[in-house]
Amino acid sequence: MKIALIGASGFIGSAIRSEALARGHQVLALVSNPAKLAAEPGLTVQAVDVFDTQALTAALAGVDLVISAFSGHKDADVAGYYRRGFDSILTAVKAADVARLLVVGGAASLQLPDGSVLIDSPNFPAEYRGSAEGAIYALQQLKAETALSWSFLSPAAEIFPGEKTGQFRLGKDQLVMDAAGHSRISNGDYAVAMLDEAEHAAHLNQRFTLAY
Repeated sequence: MKIALIGASGFIGSAIRSEALARGHQVLALVSNPAKLAAEPGLTVQAVDVFDTQALTAALAGVDLVISAFSGHKDADVAGYYRRGFDSILTAVKAADVARLLVVGGAASLQLPDGSVLIDSPNFPAEYRGSAEGAIYALQQLKAETALSWSFLSPAAEIFPGEKTGQFRLGKDQLVMDAAGHSRISNGDYAVAMLDEAEHAAHLNQRFTLAY
């Protein structure tokens, strides 16, 4: 496939980029700073401002699907920055007539065993609240969407830099934990799950999650 990857130089985006290239896909990396990415077979790098909806729409023309690894961490108002960026991405994907959008989501909206959600936990880190609220907004927008097919992949509660093992468990709206109550995943295995979804479309118009 020809995959447009927004945020291809970030922590999760880089892992997704590597996994997509390893599987033989053509990757159009849409980034704010192309100098961060070295040339690789199968990789095309293009500078795009996600807030320029018209330019983003033009960049997405002809791709098979879009994976958004956009984050709001560049701005002090993380949640607001993310919401504005996501709105632009969603508008551009539809305007470019791309059939599928896969979104790197957050874990904060996942349900705990008592039915509450992670963001409402008393110990939820304050420094992550802005990005969590942005991701929750994106999921709400997608659930109301009727013009395209989407999937939203929430990571485990903790995502860390690490290699792929291919050994993880999938879930849907509930936080996946091990027997000790831990919820962890490497960015390498997160990328595996995202590319599996890109290739097999097992969670159309759904949020899903994963952990060891």
